[in-house]
Amino acid sequence: MPLARLRPHLTAKRLTLAASFGMAVAVMAVACGSPVTPAVVKPLTQPVTVQAPVPPSSGPFIDLPPTASPAVSSSPLLEVVAPPKWLPSGKGMWIYLPAVTEGGNVASIVAKAKAAGLTHLWVRMGSAWDGFNVAPFVDHLLPAAHAAGIKVIGWDFPKLEPVEADVQRALTMIRHAAPSGDRIDAFSADIETRSEGTRLTPEAARAYGAALRAGVGDAYPLIATVPRPSKERAGFPYGDVTASYDAIAPMVYWLNRQPDTDVAGALRDLASFGKPILPVGQAYDGSAEGGRKGVPPPDELLRFMSSAKANGAASVSFWSWQHANDAAWSAIGDAPDFRVAPGAKLISIAPDKPSA
Repeated sequence: MPLARLRPHLTAKRLTLAASFGMAVAVMAVACGSPVTPAVVKPLTQPVTVQAPVPPSSGPFIDLPPTASPAVSSSPLLEVVAPPKWLPSGKGMWIYLPAVTEGGNVASIVAKAKAAGLTHLWVRMGSAWDGFNVAPFVDHLLPAAHAAGIKVIGWDFPKLEPVEADVQRALTMIRHAAPSGDRIDAFSADIETRSEGTRLTPEAARAYGAALRAGVGDAYPLIATVPRPSKERAGFPYGDVTASYDAIAPMVYWLNRQPDTDVAGALRDLASFGKPILPVGQAYDGSAEGGRKGVPPPDELLRFMSSAKANGAASVSFWSWQHANDAAWSAIGDAPDFRVAPGAKLISIAPDKPSA
């Protein structure tokens, strides 16, 4: 019977044992919820007074006088500590459409990721518009990536209306297990502005994050992917969006600006939230958005990584696998920043409750 269920109503301050010490052992063992081991003992010729232990807060026990000094065990108390929570270190790449990512060939994806020194992949699991639609792909990718020491972050694009549907889809993705038993290592919600088709409000963003956290518990790593802070997004509710997440991944696409100043500004502007920041860099042609034509050259990619490292980024990643050209892949692989030595321990944080 659990100790908390025992409710003895004892009025005596001490137990006087006049029969045998064996009876005392039995009484104390039962009160502690331990099995009684039979023993041969001799009767005592004199009464023995035994001080009752101080009860834990879980239930009433013997009422001791205020001056009583309970015995203290010589055994050290064991502190129960939750295992640390994994978050990405090193360099990663975003996968948007598996069919145009090495033709969907998992072996080729893993081999290229290893050659470039990637430690993690961000894999699109679906969205509010097309649901969870990559299960066959991730069923093959997860065991292959994990066998190669590469973590997989699943990401989803929620509409935030209805919030409940977005949360249930995300939980389905998180709980999905490949036939091998492998699951994604973390989950990221891509929280976009209303111009991208969402129904973003501070209330909807906070409700979505809180419900997602409640569904996965405090120990599961959640990452909020958000636009880069800028004067054009002064009304973006970063505090509400990121409240329930462990880390923030700002999309730092510098377009016609400069990569080093853009990423330094994002890290500065998001530092007040007290979470690891994982910038996402531009490895695609941004000319359709007003940027310079073509995939950013190696010099820009290297400056992005160098500035991110110098300004305290925990890791970097790039959008996206299918858009990056050979020069971009070479720059990402050759960059001295964010290299993780084989067998090195990746960063982790202690599980904690989300901020209010």
